[in-house]
Amino acid sequence: MILKGSAYALGAGTVINAIATWKGAAFGIDLKTFADVELTDDTSVICGAVEGMPDADATLIEKSVSYVLEHFGVGMGGTVTTRSEVPLASGLKSSSAAANASVLATLDAIGEELDPFEAVKIGVKAALDANVTITGALDDACASFYGGFVVTDNREMRLLKRTEHEYDVLIFAPDEKSFSSSTNVSRSRLIAPWVDIAYELSIKGDYEKAMTQNGFLYCSALGYETEFLMRALEIGVRGVTLSGTGPSYVALVNEHQAGELEDAWNGCGISGKVIRTKVNNKGANKI
Repeated sequence: MILKGSAYALGAGTVINAIATWKGAAFGIDLKTFADVELTDDTSVICGAVEGMPDADATLIEKSVSYVLEHFGVGMGGTVTTRSEVPLASGLKSSSAAANASVLATLDAIGEELDPFEAVKIGVKAALDANVTITGALDDACASFYGGFVVTDNREMRLLKRTEHEYDVLIFAPDEKSFSSSTNVSRSRLIAPWVDIAYELSIKGDYEKAMTQNGFLYCSALGYETEFLMRALEIGVRGVTLSGTGPSYVALVNEHQAGELEDAWNGCGISGKVIRTKVNNKGANKI
C-alpha cells in the first residue's frame, strides 16, 4: 500500500525575536515551502530530501513525519521531500515552514486531522529535537502555520494573539547564511529588558514600532549592520527589522516605498537579493 500527501506552509518575518526573553512575535509572508510525503508499509524508515540541496540535513522533516505517524500509531515509512520559495538559513523561518509543511503533508497522506495548534506543536518538537532552534520557535511556527501576525510565549507554549493586516513586504536576503543554532545566545540575553519593552508594543498591536526596536537591539547584540534599518527609516518606513537571527532584513512597506527602499538597500554594498512579497493572512494548507 502506498499513501501520498502534499502540503505547504509559509515563510515568516520577525516582529520580536524570542531568543532574549522566550517571548516572540512574527508574521506570515507569501513565500511558501512545499512538502510531498509518500508512505509505504514495506518499511518503517523515513528518508528526507531537500530539492536542489542533495547534502542538506533532512533530520527536521524526517522527524516531523515520524512524529505524526507515531501520534496516530501508523507503522509505515517512506519519503518526504521539500522544495521552497523561502531562502534557507536567512532568518525567514524556513525551518518552521519545512516542519509545518511536512506535518500537514503526512496528515494528508494518512487521511487524518489534528487540531491546528497540536500540529504546530509537533513541528516545534521536531525542530527542537533536530537542533535547528534555540527556543522552539513557536512564534515562527505559528506565523508559518496560521499566517497573519502572531504573538507567543515560547516557554509556556502559548499563542497569545493573532491578527490579520495587509502589508507589502520587502526583504533583503544577503548571500551569506546564518543558522539559528550558532547564534550568540549570551549576548542576546543581555538585551532582554529592552526586548521586553518592544514585546509589550507587539501585545498592544504596534507591530511596526515593535519590530524596528527589535531590529536595532538584535543588530547591536549580534553584530549586524544597522544601515539597512536607517535607510528604511529615511524614506518613511515605520516597520523594519533584522529577521530572526539574520542575516535577512524585512520591512513592512506600501507600494510607493517598495521601489525606493529596494534601490536604497541595493546601494548598501552587501551582496544579496531583494524580494518583494506581502503578508499572507491565510496560512498553511494541504494541497
